[in-house]
Amino acid sequence: MLPRLLPALDGMARRSAAVAGRNVAALRTAYWLVLLGGLLEPVFYLFSIGVGVGALVGEIPLPGGRLVGYAEFVAPAMLASSAMSGALTETTFNFFGKMKFMRLYEGMLATPVRPIEIALGELSWAMLRGSLYSAAFLVIMVAMDLTTPLRALAAFPASVLVGFAFGALGMTVSTLIRGWQDFDMISAGMFVLFLFSGTFIPATAYPDVLRWIVEVTPLYRSVDLIRGISLGSLGFVQLLDVLYLLAMLVGGLFVAGRRMERLLCR
Repeated sequence: MLPRLLPALDGMARRSAAVAGRNVAALRTAYWLVLLGGLLEPVFYLFSIGVGVGALVGEIPLPGGRLVGYAEFVAPAMLASSAMSGALTETTFNFFGKMKFMRLYEGMLATPVRPIEIALGELSWAMLRGSLYSAAFLVIMVAMDLTTPLRALAAFPASVLVGFAFGALGMTVSTLIRGWQDFDMISAGMFVLFLFSGTFIPATAYPDVLRWIVEVTPLYRSVDLIRGISLGSLGFVQLLDVLYLLAMLVGGLFVAGRRMERLLCR
């Protein structure tokens, strides 16, 4: 059984890599300016709010009573938010345009490439882009003494997982939306998550009802995971964060693959 399965998996991986490779080739154009903008945005937030406002706020208490500097508190949230926004931008705006207007995937399906392989290839590209953001931002965090090099190394795969999870969600959303006007709702949803996911203040600062809502959002779980690693305050809750994001990844990829098959193979 396994010897027969391995060639199929190898073929699937090669075809998915070919889809991702097309996006890498696009870097020869001005697309690299988009990548630069995605990297600079969380850095500007870190310096303006984490460092600037942090000078007024002082220290923030963690759930265990430990006090940390405001920039140390905000920086992991900026990393998680950057992973979210980068993945969602690539797998909603760009993915939708390729699927509905450029009709790019219809041409791909004339080859042996299948819808699930297109989804995996696009998700892999989104993660390559997100990984570059995460690595550069973690270097900045270490240089500013906001975390240690070992914790930064541990936070890197966590940020990649966050990007994968939101990328799968983004592709699912792209197969459901009707037109460009719906992207206003996506942008609004991302902004609400950015503001109310424990990004700038602890979730415990909210009233109980709002706090419970905040703590079940995917960005809060992402922030909690990366913040726990960055500040060295890991516990059982971070294991739940990982399981939450893995379930989001698997579920989103499954739905996106099925929806693409219905839309493109009619």
